[in-house]
Amino acid sequence: MDIQLLSTLNAERAARRATVLVTDLATGEQRLVKEADLAGDEMAEALDKQLRSGKSGTVEVDGKAYFLTVQAPPPRIVVTGAVHISQALAPMAKLLDLDVAIIDPRTAFATQERFPEVTLLAEWPEEALQKVPFDGYTAFVALTHDPKIDDPALIAALRSNCFYIGALGSRKTHGKRLERLAAAGFGEADVKRIHAPIGLDIGAVSPAEIALAILAEIVQALRGPRRKPV
Repeated sequence: MDIQLLSTLNAERAARRATVLVTDLATGEQRLVKEADLAGDEMAEALDKQLRSGKSGTVEVDGKAYFLTVQAPPPRIVVTGAVHISQALAPMAKLLDLDVAIIDPRTAFATQERFPEVTLLAEWPEEALQKVPFDGYTAFVALTHDPKIDDPALIAALRSNCFYIGALGSRKTHGKRLERLAAAGFGEADVKRIHAPIGLDIGAVSPAEIALAILAEIVQALRGPRRKPV
């Protein structure tokens, strides 16, 4: 691989930005396409499909064969709330190769006994998010029902290019949440990014079922058509 290509690849990896290395199988010629440049590329449709799959593979475009090497950051879920739903969600997410970070300053809930093998940050979101900043491969889930914990993280998520934002709560609870976010300066287009009620509508009742519905919606957002990077 050309040294300049390798240098760019490493820089994008370090910044948690996706790339696709395009190799012409007939000539061996290579070029690197950054996710931010994908929409304007002549192979945009094939590149986007391969990137959404998260896997490398061979494609044929206009009669030519190419190998597309996908480099995508490990997707992660940041959750506010060390609650029962989080306890069910964390091990399920691990099976899906999704990293999970739980944020909750309430140390009675945020314990390693309740959340083994999970990044657990018993801090307020303003502090914790310096360690797990939001990016285009982060899903954010608000589960505490406590505006002092959920709202700062929601605001940070809305200011980022998170691929998914979801918040637990009834329509009445969400209505009050929207009022607070409007007071914080967010418009209608901004708050439409929030999935609320959270999760796919599967009639979920128990914490485990709600966790399943949330994860299904996150996977749908991750593997479905991507919006343009901010």
